[in-house]
Amino acid sequence: MDRIDSGSRKIAAPPETVYQALLDRESLEAWLPPEGMRGRIEHWDPRPGGGFRMILTYLDASAAPGKSSDATDVVEVGFAELVPAERVVQRAVFESEDPAFAGTMTMTWTLAAAGDGTEVTVTATDVPSGIGQADHEAGIASSLANLASFAETR
Repeated sequence: MDRIDSGSRKIAAPPETVYQALLDRESLEAWLPPEGMRGRIEHWDPRPGGGFRMILTYLDASAAPGKSSDATDVVEVGFAELVPAERVVQRAVFESEDPAFAGTMTMTWTLAAAGDGTEVTVTATDVPSGIGQADHEAGIASSLANLASFAETR
């Protein structure tokens, strides 16, 4: 599990606004699910050592069966590091009986001031082998596009 998936996008909002979107429960539920999914957070503890449990539901499970059930991906996310307006490091573990989805994936969200906006870079390390790289990077790009739409209207 030494593969690294990534994506980046310039968002027309200041780093502080983007950072808040990463640490607000309702905001995260609104923008994090990639296209074709919706998300719900079951518990929320936004501090280092805290985290959340998110249930991602496929709107059409026939095209993309889930990791946890036919229609869902359930993920436990821990906050490993929070640096205001600069970085959020998450450790994600998928709930799945399939060993191809086992292990802890680290998602690092890096925010850098870029002119009148923020360059957001997402780096996923130790990606489970069951997650296709092209699909994962498309999902990251979709979430970044959602984050841009969300943050730019704040």
